Amino acid sequence: MPSMLVLSIHATPGARRTGPAGAHGAALRVRLAAPPVDGKANAALLAWAAQAFALPRARVQLLAGAAARRKRLGLEFASEQELARAREQVAVWMRQGGADEIFKE
Repeated sequence: MPSMLVLSIHATPGARRTGPAGAHGAALRVRLAAPPVDGKANAALLAWAAQAFALPRARVQLLAGAAARRKRLGLEFASEQELARAREQVAVWMRQGGADEIFKE
């Protein structure tokens, strides 16, 4: 049975490289090496999330925030174990408190 993780993201487009950059409030800050033009930053975010969580691109969705820095991603995992590993990884990226606040079921 698939398990869904909804992840709050604070996107920072136009960075040197794409990757997680700690916490921004209750969201995971992700720097994107793509400009916020013609959906390029959104595409880079979705591609990064798919690669970072070892998911097929079809299992990563932009749920909200297409034109905003604050976004919500939906990540579909095949098992509860994969979901738990993903939560642990996000908590590591956050590097400080607030990791539990970014998850919604």
